Amino acid sequence: MNDHTRDPTVGPPISGNPTGWNPETGKWDHATLRRAVVHGVRLYNSGALHESHDCFESEWYNYGNGTTESAFAHGMVQVAAGVYKHFDFENDDGMCNLFETALQYLHSVPNDYYGVDVLGVRTTLTNALNDPTVLDGWRIELDGERPEARPEDYEHAESLE
Repeated sequence: MNDHTRDPTVGPPISGNPTGWNPETGKWDHATLRRAVVHGVRLYNSGALHESHDCFESEWYNYGNGTTESAFAHGMVQVAAGVYKHFDFENDDGMCNLFETALQYLHSVPNDYYGVDVLGVRTTLTNALNDPTVLDGWRIELDGERPEARPEDYEHAESLE
């Protein structure tokens, strides 16, 4: 584990034993990735797509090409950008291009990665390629829940600028 990805303030998963969590040590392999996941998913679920994108993008740069961490963060950046293309610009061709790239990045990421239901994300993206209406009301699952943003999530996103 790299020192720059440690953060002792990041707590355990709400439920389950996702990839990235080490129950023996009570720590995340990369706590800053978990922090980005928590903020990014909650912001996404509240429709704050730019802020969600920024959370994942800032963490993506912590990892080298070819790592699962980098692929996951990059894939989630593409998810937020694709949904933004669909809803804000009604550009489903752009959405499809971003989702196809996201699916490539997320292909080998474990199904429950840092608490994110990656299998559910991949399934929704795949279905949206043929029917973008599946995105209506879609929320990403984190630790078995679909949490919404809190003030601290917006504060975190603002601190990244």
